[in-house]
Amino acid sequence: MADDTFPDIVYTTVDEAPELASASLLPIIQAFAKPAGVTFGTRDISLAGRIIATFPDYLTDDQKISDDLAALGEWVKTPEANVIKLPNISASVPQLVAAVKELQSQGYALPDYPEEPATDEEKDVRARYDTIKGSAVNPVLREGNSDRRAAIAVKKFAQSNPHRMGEWTADSKTRVAAMSGDDFFSNEVSATLGSAATAKIVLTTKSGEEIVLKEGVSYPAGTVVDATFMSAKALDSFLEAEIEKTKAEGVLFSLHMKATMMKVSDPIIFGHAVKAWLKPVFEQYGDKMKALGVNPNSGLGDLLARVKDDAEIMAAIEAVTAERPPMYMVNSDKGITNLHVPSDVIIDASMPALIRGGGKGWGPSGEEADTNCVIPDNSYAPVYDATIEFFKANGKLNPATAGTVQNIGLMAQKAEEYGSHPTTFEIPEDGTVTMVLDDGTVLHSHTVEAGDIWRSASARKAPIEDWVNLAIERQKDTGFRAIFWLDANRAHDAELIKYVTPILESAGVADKFEIMAPREATIASLETITKGESTIAITGNVLRDYLTDLFPILELATSAKMLSIVKLMQGGGLFETGAGGSAPKHVQQLVEENHLRWDSLGEFCALGESLKFLASAKNNAKAKVLGEAVDVATQGILDDNRSPSRKVGEPDNRDSHYWFARYWAEALAAQGDDAELAAHFAPIAEALAAKEAEITGELAAAQGKPADLGGYYHGDAAKTAAVMRPSAALNAILG
Repeated sequence: MADDTFPDIVYTTVDEAPELASASLLPIIQAFAKPAGVTFGTRDISLAGRIIATFPDYLTDDQKISDDLAALGEWVKTPEANVIKLPNISASVPQLVAAVKELQSQGYALPDYPEEPATDEEKDVRARYDTIKGSAVNPVLREGNSDRRAAIAVKKFAQSNPHRMGEWTADSKTRVAAMSGDDFFSNEVSATLGSAATAKIVLTTKSGEEIVLKEGVSYPAGTVVDATFMSAKALDSFLEAEIEKTKAEGVLFSLHMKATMMKVSDPIIFGHAVKAWLKPVFEQYGDKMKALGVNPNSGLGDLLARVKDDAEIMAAIEAVTAERPPMYMVNSDKGITNLHVPSDVIIDASMPALIRGGGKGWGPSGEEADTNCVIPDNSYAPVYDATIEFFKANGKLNPATAGTVQNIGLMAQKAEEYGSHPTTFEIPEDGTVTMVLDDGTVLHSHTVEAGDIWRSASARKAPIEDWVNLAIERQKDTGFRAIFWLDANRAHDAELIKYVTPILESAGVADKFEIMAPREATIASLETITKGESTIAITGNVLRDYLTDLFPILELATSAKMLSIVKLMQGGGLFETGAGGSAPKHVQQLVEENHLRWDSLGEFCALGESLKFLASAKNNAKAKVLGEAVDVATQGILDDNRSPSRKVGEPDNRDSHYWFARYWAEALAAQGDDAELAAHFAPIAEALAAKEAEITGELAAAQGKPADLGGYYHGDAAKTAAVMRPSAALNAILG
């Protein structure tokens, strides 16, 4: 059990490649921080850790752990908070189930995840597991708005060493397909509350029965409250039409969703796509497949695993697949399709990668081909559509000359958490859904049909005002073109504009900002960076998530190297280290070849900012020296090309950590602001340089054979440390 006290800086325990890298990097950080009187500790927000913490009543005393996420959620509301947050798994149901099975195999007597809970106990278990699914961590920790941008050193390096971009041609058949109506975008209504209120969400069926979907949803005064729904019938018609259009066009079919962050809505939409793809099979064998436990929301991979022993169904699937267009693949060699697992194709990673590659996706035979990118909801599909059309007309972006797009994102206090919260529902019967305030006022109302997906989200007044003021501060600091990505014709955005305009006018800076709908803002931003100039995208939560992958991947080849600072509203700081979308592939390579290609540059950037923030917050001059030396070390990693290679036998993540420690020690030994620190680190720097051949030799010798971590979601700490710290010489120097 963790104690209730916090160190100076919390370094989060997470999952997959970032956590493996931590086993190598964190001991270095702790060794360097100790002479400066800075304490680093960990708190577990990993998927396995959250599962264990959620079910103490099923576990032995020595298996129980504290709820670190809940504790951190309270700490980030204090001025003392200083958190370096690595990317954690936002679990889809298949990931959650896999993690539970692994923990059970390790002796944790956890209950199975109930797909269709029937008893009160099963309903309780399901409710507890549902709190872990999807983007369960970020809304708890993000008690501030987001300031994301490429660090100056990273941007300069990308311009001096431009990455490869795929060629775009005007005749490319790649396109984006979105619904033309009856989606979340077209059905949205929004209102700003004049006073504090509590609401309930009620479905009144055609027979007059009232089903309370949710009650006790409280909002402070000034909250923008939205409601909308997607028609299941319209979705099915759209998907079926796009499958046929894709076949006629001779391109790949691909679906791009966010089944992790949008943990309720998007898995359902994903399931509709699986059913549309195999429509004749579901029509003929639907009852039989249901009896086998098939849930299309879990993906084609789970479906195939459940029906593999039924030759008749398998033959029907093969027959239908032969008539379908070729599908965009996650792994052509292993036959893993776009529709296999809901969490395999995440829109904010998949679409930028496809665009960077010239609009090409990988087909079933491993060939590249143009692609129909299906993004059903029209809320943000225009961003990707506009990007693709821009590159068709103008050719690929040149990273050597491109400017940059920074982002100020509204996300504090669960702002705009579409689909990630308990106010999203799959409607069980035809009827009317209403949001009713405690005084009887009907705030929103929609006529719905069985199977429709209804959702509500909100953004509170204080975070909105903080967001606008953060944008004003960033524009003043940079002088960059600044655009609020808000659509005056969209209900939610229109309510936000009512906040934005008066604040800008009151500050006397209205002439420094533009307000554009996402499609127009995308074009304007691409035009700006193509000219070598820079802009600030001021966006809501979902666009923050999408754009801080899209533009960094185009500019830098990755979003893992972004500087991501969350200025917590109570005065603390949260420093995020980049995206983890490729982490599963990295782990697979490590297990097979003992080579970890994860790049910790995001961790380096966050570390420097966290230390400098601590120096200011706690008047710790030594922390400032440490932080500034981190910046020097990071620059050294870039200048000397010490980042990990993708290939086994070449330097990997562990080598980059050796070089980071060496550059950091050399910078500390050379600085003149703190003689005590300089004297402490001089012999360390000398030893790291003198032992270079021995250390790099030991690191190289570890590669090329399988690595045993003791688990994927819940690895063995000692085994992981042995894998990630194989250099006895380096370990001895660190002490």
